[in-house]
Amino acid sequence: MSFTETLRRENNDIFEAIFNHPFVDGIGKGDVPHDAIAHYIKADYEYLNAFMHIYGVGISKSTNRKDIEYFNEQVGFVLNSETHPHQNFCDVIGVGYDELQGYPLPPTADHYVKHMMYHAQLGGLGEILAAMLPCPWTYLEIGQHLMKKYQPDPDDTFYPWIKFYADEEFDTLSQAMRNRLDEVADEASEAERQRMKDAFRKSCQLEWKFWEMAYICEEWPQWEGVNSK
Repeated sequence: MSFTETLRRENNDIFEAIFNHPFVDGIGKGDVPHDAIAHYIKADYEYLNAFMHIYGVGISKSTNRKDIEYFNEQVGFVLNSETHPHQNFCDVIGVGYDELQGYPLPPTADHYVKHMMYHAQLGGLGEILAAMLPCPWTYLEIGQHLMKKYQPDPDDTFYPWIKFYADEEFDTLSQAMRNRLDEVADEASEAERQRMKDAFRKSCQLEWKFWEMAYICEEWPQWEGVNSK
């Protein structure tokens, strides 16, 4: 069993919890509260901006052109392709994509970004990949799960979103990251592998929390009469 196969097995509980989250299942049913969708897009737009910065840290820590090329390709994918599922959500709620950009990250998304950046700054290539992998991997399996469970057709509300993440191109992207992490893990010490496992599991937990954050429209607490500085 490869390192990433072990990661998937050890974190199956979180993957199943994500599949069963009401926001995720609602995508399959075609029924998600519009305010939750708007909250998701606001957070995910800024999250993906941060994701690209972390890919940039990966480039700075790469010791060969193969890894530099890989991280550069992922930045291009986020910039040019991941706007499509966002647009599907925007079309459903009737709000322009530009209107949902530039908002501060809610607490969970802020935590998630800083968790990944921590491992990117203080860890090696393996920790970077392990912290980032749950994002594409869970979305791939969400798309596949919803496609199998609900068998949506092109006229269904969230068909473009589901199709995007269940598509072979996205599978290839996720598999490439898994393959590279397996290669790095094969050469890592036991202590390094454990740090990778810890980073991966926390990112999986924060993937579930991200869906919950959007569903409940999580915000930073506010107190009247207290001026934040």
